[in-house]
Amino acid sequence: MQIEINNLGYTYMEGTPMEKTAIAHISMTINEGEFICVIGHTGSGKSTFIQHINGLLTPTEGDVLVDGINTKEKKSVLDVRKKVGLVFQYPEYQLFEETVAKDIAFGCKNLGYDEEKQKECVKNAMETVGLDYEKFKDVSPFDLSGGQKRRVAIAGVIAMGPEAVILDEPTSGLDQQSAMEILGMIKDMNGKGKTIIMVTHDMDYVYKYASRAIVISGGRLLFNGTPREVFSNAKELMGIGLDV
Repeated sequence: MQIEINNLGYTYMEGTPMEKTAIAHISMTINEGEFICVIGHTGSGKSTFIQHINGLLTPTEGDVLVDGINTKEKKSVLDVRKKVGLVFQYPEYQLFEETVAKDIAFGCKNLGYDEEKQKECVKNAMETVGLDYEKFKDVSPFDLSGGQKRRVAIAGVIAMGPEAVILDEPTSGLDQQSAMEILGMIKDMNGKGKTIIMVTHDMDYVYKYASRAIVISGGRLLFNGTPREVFSNAKELMGIGLDV
């Protein structure tokens, strides 16, 4: 699967006095199996950018093609979201079902899977995120630790079988051990062929895990290359408030 981003631009509240351009003229290709880290200071446009990749936002300029499907085609947006899953920052705030299994199955249910298929997808997703099915399936998600809640939330996206997973600051609010466990899990997913697109502010994570890093500043693509190539621009990165 390939994701093509061509001259992407997005303006909030277009045509109103509150109009604000969040991103502009971003073009790049994301290839199958890459581990891409998206970095930039707060307000740079990172979240707006990633929300276009699974069709949550529709471009006001340019196009996003997911495996050849244009995200502007409203009738195809479900197909896009089957291919690209999005895990929000603090996704555990979106947990709401009475058991872990039911929460993870929610997306699969919306896709029209029968109960047997839902169960299979839930079991596979829980295995991927390192949660024992029999031990946790009937537990309330609200009784779990922070790291376990994060795993359940990620499993809810993985259960739908996307080929690419976008994660917005997946280690936010976690202690160091939980953060490293989540990152190890994400790395394992990538090792098994899933394309990973991860927003992070931690440059150590970028250097350790990413095959490619992209830097967004002021809504524009500033750098796009390997971590080594990107971090060689130390002066420019520090100039926009990023550590090296």
